[in-house]
Amino acid sequence: MKKVIITGIVIIAALAGIMYVLNKNKANSEAQTAIVAQKNAAVAVRVETADFKNVNGEYVANGVFAPKQEVKISAETAGIVTKVLVKEGSFVSAGQTLAVIKADKQNVNVSNAQANYNNAKAEVERYQSAYATGGVTKQQLDQMKLQLINAKNNLQSAQITAGDVNIKASFSGIVNKKSVEPGAYANPGTELFEIVNVSTLKLKVKVDEKNVGSLKLGQSIKVESPVVADKEFTGKISFIAPKADESLNFPVELEIQNNAANDLKAGMYGNAYFGNSQMANVLIVPRTAFVGSVSSNQVFVYKEGKAVLTKVVSGRTFGDAIEVISGIEKGTKVITSGQINLANGTAVEIIK
Repeated sequence: MKKVIITGIVIIAALAGIMYVLNKNKANSEAQTAIVAQKNAAVAVRVETADFKNVNGEYVANGVFAPKQEVKISAETAGIVTKVLVKEGSFVSAGQTLAVIKADKQNVNVSNAQANYNNAKAEVERYQSAYATGGVTKQQLDQMKLQLINAKNNLQSAQITAGDVNIKASFSGIVNKKSVEPGAYANPGTELFEIVNVSTLKLKVKVDEKNVGSLKLGQSIKVESPVVADKEFTGKISFIAPKADESLNFPVELEIQNNAANDLKAGMYGNAYFGNSQMANVLIVPRTAFVGSVSSNQVFVYKEGKAVLTKVVSGRTFGDAIEVISGIEKGTKVITSGQINLANGTAVEIIK
């Protein structure tokens, strides 16, 4: 009996020891988990320091040159192309004949109209002689004169239609594309030529809201193309969009007078330089510091381990750097990544 009691006491003591160890391990585990959770509560972010830098005051916008005038010339009458008088690359003047289409139906109409006109003219002469001798009345003579007028109008209409057989240039320019050869049959609407005028070009660019306010219609702007980097051109602002696009940029159109050699070609890339090239010392932060877009004028500032949402006033754009006029000072650490996970007062941890 005594042995049984001792055995029971040993078992109870062993169980108590096991329970003590388990509880201690559980407490340690919960403490470690709490520490890890506390560390994981901080959002990992990268920061950069706002600082004054010397930057070029020019704002550069780029686009593609387009011809001021461009037209595709099509056939207006059906027929066989008998002559093609120009080739691709040829310079043509306004009104110059580019091709000739043989249209027998139009020529027959002209012949018939000419015959009717000649007959009506002879009839009027005959009626005038008869009227002088009292053979016809004044009313009959007037009716015949009216027929002569109608015949003359029909002849002029037929001649105009037949004149459309000669395909002519509507303005001076260069034949950029020729889609017809002699012997081909052209239907009305068939594209025959493409004429472009590159003596004057258009350059469409986009200017952000921080710079568009200083632009005016007719303002002269320096324009360059990387293809002809040794030459500089001047463009004049011909259009400023009254409304921004989805990216909060304003479409602006420049008109550029080409040089005598037409070095600028439609389709080339072009750069427009707005503002002046004087160096300016301004407080800047990276574009990536702004929440959403630059137009939000909000950045997260790092303060004592937390992200503080701060209102700023942004200025000019210098590539990937944005001028800050007010709201923060030199030396302020702004958060440049991880903003999607932040709210005002979120705990953060700086990573390299």
